Amino acid sequence: QVSLVESGGGLVQAGGSRRLSCVASGIIFRNNAMGWYRQAPGKQRELVAAISNGITTYLASVKGRFTISRDNAKNTVYLQMNNLKPEDTAVYYCNVGAMTSSGTYFPADWGQGTQVTVSA
Repeated sequence: QVSLVESGGGLVQAGGSRRLSCVASGIIFRNNAMGWYRQAPGKQRELVAAISNGITTYLASVKGRFTISRDNAKNTVYLQMNNLKPEDTAVYYCNVGAMTSSGTYFPADWGQGTQVTVSA
């Protein structure tokens, strides 16, 4: 059974930084693509970043501010978020899925989410 446990959310001021972590179990971590999604109130869930075999993809609005990385030895994927803006406020979800060589990500299992709130 796949388990994804996110941590690192919280309240941060605009311009600040936050690092989210997601520990995965129940999968062969190194064989899977991993992604971070977010969902703001009243909006659809959107892909923020994904990583697989050295390929990364980012939502246009976070490029240059967010960095996704992974530690296969710790079964953990990270999302480093810098220069946060109020519009980054959302519940952030970890995901395990698959990604093509062209960077298209297909989500599968989900974590429970962690709230990130950016104050102006």
